[in-house]
Amino acid sequence: MTNFSAVTTAYRGAWAQRRVFVPVYVAVRLLLVALIAPGVAIAVNLAVSLSDQSALTDQDIAMFLLSPAGFIAAVAVLSLFLLAEVFVFSVMAGSLRMGENDPWRAGSASIRLILTRVPALFGFAARFILRVLLLALPFVVVAGVIAWWTLTEYDINYYLTFHPPSFWVAVVLIGFVVLCLAWVLIRRLSAWALALHLVLFEDCEPAEAFAISTDRMEGKRGRLKIELALWLAIRLFIAALIAGAAGVLFDLVPLQESANLRFALIFSFIVAGLWSLAGLVLAAIALGALAVLLDGFFETQANEVPHPEPGNLRAPLYAVVGGATIALLIGLWSGQELLERIQAPDHADVIGHRGAAAIRPENTMAAVLKAIEDGADWVEIDVQETADGVVIIAHDSDFMKLAGVPLKVWDATMEDVAEIDIGSWFGPENASERTPTLYDVLEAAKGKSKVIIELKYYGHDVDLENRVAAIVEELEMQDDIATMSLKYPAVQKMKALRPGWRAGVLAATAIGNLSGLEGDFVAVNAATVSPGLIRSVHDAGKDIYVWTVNDPLQMSAMASMGIDGLITDRPAMAREVLRVRAEMGPGERLMLWLATTFGLSIETSEMRDANP
Repeated sequence: MTNFSAVTTAYRGAWAQRRVFVPVYVAVRLLLVALIAPGVAIAVNLAVSLSDQSALTDQDIAMFLLSPAGFIAAVAVLSLFLLAEVFVFSVMAGSLRMGENDPWRAGSASIRLILTRVPALFGFAARFILRVLLLALPFVVVAGVIAWWTLTEYDINYYLTFHPPSFWVAVVLIGFVVLCLAWVLIRRLSAWALALHLVLFEDCEPAEAFAISTDRMEGKRGRLKIELALWLAIRLFIAALIAGAAGVLFDLVPLQESANLRFALIFSFIVAGLWSLAGLVLAAIALGALAVLLDGFFETQANEVPHPEPGNLRAPLYAVVGGATIALLIGLWSGQELLERIQAPDHADVIGHRGAAAIRPENTMAAVLKAIEDGADWVEIDVQETADGVVIIAHDSDFMKLAGVPLKVWDATMEDVAEIDIGSWFGPENASERTPTLYDVLEAAKGKSKVIIELKYYGHDVDLENRVAAIVEELEMQDDIATMSLKYPAVQKMKALRPGWRAGVLAATAIGNLSGLEGDFVAVNAATVSPGLIRSVHDAGKDIYVWTVNDPLQMSAMASMGIDGLITDRPAMAREVLRVRAEMGPGERLMLWLATTFGLSIETSEMRDANP
């Protein structure tokens, strides 16, 4: 039998058992959400409790993970996630070893067997994670050194925007390191291919399973690598066919005809649902095919494969899947809180990100004035200190991205700043734009719009908080500004300096309870926001803002979820979306929300930098 025929035979074998593989896959997934999620939550909360904060954000997460306690917590959480994957795969692998003609009886016996092996499976998952981390560590270090060597002379946003030669040098070198890591991992993973089977079917200790598997796979690794590559290629090919079919159907949606909006949304929702269902079936069949493939390499040396007495699996599985589906539908369509949010009047503020950065060059007076003209409730800007102690509006650590000038902000004087053209990159009509001061921006916004001041830190700040406070008080705008920062100690310092001022935490990523951090609001990446997060923040008496939202469908969805502020490069569009949304009925609002849930979006020009 050729390698290709072995793989296609595995897929046919999995498809032949689809009536057990698919429902088992779905049911076990649902059960694991109920069982694994609490364990993950406990591990995360325990880890965060070791710090002096209710949540860790961005750089704090990285520093925590490098600590002994953080590393142990990370391994535990990753092990729980891997245990979920191992459990699903084990059910399928076990059903192949039971010797039952009825696939339902085989699945039932397999689940009973695996439940007796849960502690050993967790030990297997933890050891697997540690082994992979140890293998990857030297490659990660080398990649980090390459990135430091090639990408740290200027601000990282310059490299990501313009892709200079040094960027491509880094890409090539790091790409080579990644390929080397992949080659090492493939070699080791092909040697460990039978470790899970040994734990399941020969009651082997997890600590010994990897070495025994390596011995048994001697002389077979080459064939396994080829067959795994073919297995993955077939899976990707089928997924591409499904996506292509969905794309053809999406192209038929009459989004351009506003009179057919309701039909268009319903049709899009149906297509997205079928796409998700097809993806679910593919995931189950492909995992089953992998189980069939690996089973062909496993020759048990135990006297007898464990075979618990099978039960009636069909009814419990259908009950779990049916119950979960009903609960989901009830929660989706009848949840009082959801309906209240959908029907509630809009209350989201429009916040111009670096001004109106999609229409004018970012963080310039032109962008600030345009955001005010377009009706922004707030204008968001970034501030740093110059060498001569002036607070200016600047996001990056240098002027490379905006002007091709390598001068660091903290080394620049106002005389230097006056010479740097930060507008021509956007268009020749903006050649006169220069970096404004905080005083200039606040003076222009006074009485017209409020201002969110993001405090930027690159390790060279001198007295940023006090200087900002002095400027605000000089203009008597204490009630018209808010401050925020990615650096949580800066938020705490600002609250200590001016307790009555509005201040908030900016978080690109976070673990733990964000609502428990000091501050009056939190600003989070739109990709991380959820109804649960919004609820917890509101329950703590705080507001939640999301960034950077430039897609009109996503703007509507965020408003439906109940956020308090849209940070956007397109304040005029956001204002119009909220106006149109206010005229929609609950059904149309709900369908727009669901459309974004399934990945639908309306094309808008890509921004050079959507970071906070």
